[in-house]
Amino acid sequence: MRKLALPDEIFMQVEKPARYIGNEINAVMKDKNSVDVRFCMCFPDIYEIGMSHLGIQILYSMFNSWEDVWCERVYSPWIDLDKILREKQIPLFALESQEPVRNMDFLGITLQYEMCYTNILQILDLSQIPLFAADRGENEPIVIGGGPCSYNPEPIAEFFDLFYIGEGETQYRALMDLYKANRKAGGNRMEFLKMAATLPGIYVPGFYEEEYRPDGTIKGRKKVYENAPDTILKEIVMDVSDTYYPLKPVVPFIQITQDRAVLELQRGCIRGCRFCQAGQLYRPVRERDVEVLKKYAMEMLQNTGYDEISLSSLSSSDYSGLNDLLEFLIQECKKKHINISLPSLRIDAFSLDIMSKVQDVKKSSLTFAPEAGSQRLRDVINKGLTKEDILNGAALAFEGGWTRVKLYFMLGLPTETEEDILGIGELSNEIAAVFFDTVPKEKRINGKVQIVTSTSFFIPKPFTPFQWARMCTKEEFIEKAYQTKKGIMAQLNQKSIKYNWHEADVSVLEGVLARGDRKLAKVLLKAYEMGCLFDSWSECFHNDVWMKAFEDCGIEPDFYTTRERREDEIFPWDFLDCGVTKEFLLREWKKARTQTVSPNCRQQCQGCGANRFGGGVCVENKKGTER
Repeated sequence: MRKLALPDEIFMQVEKPARYIGNEINAVMKDKNSVDVRFCMCFPDIYEIGMSHLGIQILYSMFNSWEDVWCERVYSPWIDLDKILREKQIPLFALESQEPVRNMDFLGITLQYEMCYTNILQILDLSQIPLFAADRGENEPIVIGGGPCSYNPEPIAEFFDLFYIGEGETQYRALMDLYKANRKAGGNRMEFLKMAATLPGIYVPGFYEEEYRPDGTIKGRKKVYENAPDTILKEIVMDVSDTYYPLKPVVPFIQITQDRAVLELQRGCIRGCRFCQAGQLYRPVRERDVEVLKKYAMEMLQNTGYDEISLSSLSSSDYSGLNDLLEFLIQECKKKHINISLPSLRIDAFSLDIMSKVQDVKKSSLTFAPEAGSQRLRDVINKGLTKEDILNGAALAFEGGWTRVKLYFMLGLPTETEEDILGIGELSNEIAAVFFDTVPKEKRINGKVQIVTSTSFFIPKPFTPFQWARMCTKEEFIEKAYQTKKGIMAQLNQKSIKYNWHEADVSVLEGVLARGDRKLAKVLLKAYEMGCLFDSWSECFHNDVWMKAFEDCGIEPDFYTTRERREDEIFPWDFLDCGVTKEFLLREWKKARTQTVSPNCRQQCQGCGANRFGGGVCVENKKGTER
């Protein structure tokens, strides 16, 4: 019988002990003596967030479908248990076996956002695994990183043995086989890493060194192992209809952030917004067959008991089979009283017609993401959305019975002016006015509309056309938020508009970590040693401690954020190939500065380089695919 890692008296002291007991519905239990490889999958945040991540569910299901591998899970323990584990010297444990993570062959850590980096150190530290890869011995797990932040792994490179670049379904089987073969042959850790470096998509950071110029920029990269590849091309699944999918996802005992079945419609996005990293990393768009999705939906709902299913995509409206899929789901889910969730829709007549069919009569809020307050700036970022689109969408929504609209904007975008900032309040006001012009008094619920306008701060991310752009300082961001609030307060319908904004200091740090190099490893370690943890949680973030860590390490954060990059500058991530060429990104950067709009992938190919993969939207028959 499985024994829990913690005694009852500890469970009595911590919030939500169900985070740590495992054995949930569909969790996979195996005999550890019957498998060759033990893999622990980690999301470096609390259980409720990590359990909501589809990527881990996919890999967990895939690994456990192999008889010779047992994949388990671990998440960051919350502050209360963290303290107890340290005090009592209890090693961090995997949920399935309740055994120490350090006993595993692999520890795979997903890198979804930069503000989890100190939590990576927490996981290693509590697992009693040396923080630096160079310090690990033969009996420690191989530590692997993957996910969107692995497209610039350099700030955390020294903590990882290797990184998997791209989509996980393609090379992990080969990696497991190499590990088994090396162990059978009596090979050591270094010999395995050398073998792993020959696999497509695998990056072993210990085989490279960065060389710097006197001004702190990168001069080049030197290989310390001659057979290591010069460039690592991302791994990609071209036939997403014929690949692994978690039809029996693990169902938690407690409520999590996304407590529903998730149906991934497609990967990638046709739109080409210049600020959006995901839109570049996951090119080209690859759609799942609609009949496959219908089958997946029914099986997942049967296997989980969920009363809601979410259709996941970067832009669900662009999925060509959406109408067919929804007609099927509406018919099937209505019988079983199952709700359908539709995030990532563009607000147009097509989408609103769909939402009116699937949403409750009460109507939840609708979300628009204009991103910029003026048409000029929307053209700069290639949003592909006009003011008329937004106002027409709002009018259709209000006619359909919605009375609450969320608006998302970014502050600090390249070329932004005061006029662009004031345009946020003006557009919010015009949308409120549309409600009063569209909905007769006798039909107004509670007599009013609520516009919730939110701003985040622009961060120039790797592998986007804006990777050359400068980022604002904390003071500039705060001033822009003040101008936005002032502009909203000056509007006629200001009482109908609520304004929210993101923390500026968190955004600045995220920008540093997103575009940083290996020199930041010592800052991360210093910040962690000084108590930084759960930095994505506002109540846990301590900017003053981070700034002290930078000061103690002699590193100036502004170097990574506030300067515009030269066109020929070598970026820390330039040795990776995400499928989109640097030449294309530079063309888009130049087009942004002339406010030139690029058509989406279905309207006209822009020559981004993703057609080299030979599939998806790059080769589909374009006739009849546009709406």
